[in-house]
Amino acid sequence: MPFADGARIEIENESDQPCASFYYYVDYDELDAPAKDEGRFHAQWIRSLHQPPCGVESQLDSGRVWPPNLTDKFNHVFLKTRGRGHFVGLNYYTDSPTPLWYGEGDDMFFIDGEEWPPSLHGTGTEDYFNTAWGPKEPYLHPYFGTARVNGETDWFGRTHVFRFHLEDPVHFKKELRASIEIGHANCLAADVVTVAYWYQEKCVRAKKIPPVNKRMNMPKITALDIHFWRETYRWAHGGKAVWGTEGLPEQVKKECDRRLHAMQQSTGQSRGQAQRELKKQAAMLNPRKKK
Repeated sequence: MPFADGARIEIENESDQPCASFYYYVDYDELDAPAKDEGRFHAQWIRSLHQPPCGVESQLDSGRVWPPNLTDKFNHVFLKTRGRGHFVGLNYYTDSPTPLWYGEGDDMFFIDGEEWPPSLHGTGTEDYFNTAWGPKEPYLHPYFGTARVNGETDWFGRTHVFRFHLEDPVHFKKELRASIEIGHANCLAADVVTVAYWYQEKCVRAKKIPPVNKRMNMPKITALDIHFWRETYRWAHGGKAVWGTEGLPEQVKKECDRRLHAMQQSTGQSRGQAQRELKKQAAMLNPRKKK
């Protein structure tokens, strides 16, 4: 954390319990002159109680088709800044209110005012945090890891992962907009909290952190809550006896699909650009043309 004239570190206890003891140490180096082009360390806390933009969760059944996401409009934006610097890491916390897999959300880094597609476009949350098919157990590496795994039914509950770009920083000269989808193309609901870390040539003021009551975890979903959901499910079936594996009635499916496809997460310009990029990829992967 470079500084030129001085630095101040504060620790604040915002809980309702007294701190009986506190231990710390601070290491620092004094130089003859400030190093050039060091930049200043920044961190930004952001939370979003994410809901699918069309109000429909696409994974209600395995046959649901979700339109492609060719924009970051509805993503969780974890960093948006102007200036010259480099992005160095992210802490990512999610509380999943369903047992469905919340990954597959692509990370997107729009560098220096890029339009779609961005220079860096990942293939899924689990890939960005180096957990392959998803975090299943705590794993702590210096540059990435899983500090907490929900450990509950499938993907219900709270998970905390992190990644530090110390060996592969994301450089920007003018601006950076970095975001991530919540589920494939933002198809799921979740409570998501991120802390982004970056260095920037000139200091910029971080957004004000909300008070404690706005930063508390969402209530834990219990078996009783799921029992109440069954009543809604029974109502969707006209009050008939249900077991839970019947699937949605056809009229409900049709309405879900109508809402799903009415909310296209793309524009004509981005769709056209995506098609051009696909053609470039096809030409690169298939250099031999049929005669």
